[in-house]
Amino acid sequence: MGPQRRRWLIPGAAVLAFGLLAAAAAWSLLPRVRKALMPSPDRPASAPSAPEGGLPALFAARGCPHPPERLALVAVKDEKRLELWAPGAGGRWRLVKAYPVLAASGRAGPKLREGDRQVPEGLYRVTFLNPRSRFHLSMQIDYPNGFDREMGRLDGRESLGGEIFIHGEAVSIGCLAVGNPAIEELYRLVETVGKERVQVLIAPWDLRRPGASTEPPPGAPAWAGGLYRRLQAEMAAFRE
Repeated sequence: MGPQRRRWLIPGAAVLAFGLLAAAAAWSLLPRVRKALMPSPDRPASAPSAPEGGLPALFAARGCPHPPERLALVAVKDEKRLELWAPGAGGRWRLVKAYPVLAASGRAGPKLREGDRQVPEGLYRVTFLNPRSRFHLSMQIDYPNGFDREMGRLDGRESLGGEIFIHGEAVSIGCLAVGNPAIEELYRLVETVGKERVQVLIAPWDLRRPGASTEPPPGAPAWAGGLYRRLQAEMAAFRE
């Protein structure tokens, strides 16, 4: 065998030997790899499943059909709570579930203009469902509605703002952010029932409480008192 042939064979033999050593090492590790891939006896083999029943079970427990013919969403700003109501036997409204509002900017008092960071107050409807929202999912309400526009005209206010949503995530400027699991439940339910059959009531505080004030908060216009009295009358139907 010539010197040139030996120069080619020696590196080849070294590569083959290295490959055999690597294969042997991998084979020795195989039992440990297989063990790592197997479910641990101290850990479930898959992610925990969602609680059984969900909203249908809650509706049944409250004596309400699912899906219902109509829905109401009642928001109480100072308590950061959004309530889901549905009609039960005899058409009486029943509280099905309450969701925490994770973010809502502003203070007590109606929304007056674009950029004031206020959550509106009043009686609203759902006008649009957005499945591609930047905030996971969102449901738009009809602010400014006819009442808001009329009060703006009387006050001489323009640029009332808009694009107010109930949505997911936990950030908000003038909207009600309820987090992703909550908006998924509400979005699917509203989509099933039909947005035209959903009413939304937003109040500065719980006007159903005995002796609840209907006086406008500091900085709010005088007409807010009349709005609160109307809200109080409407919210009387949503009492357990």
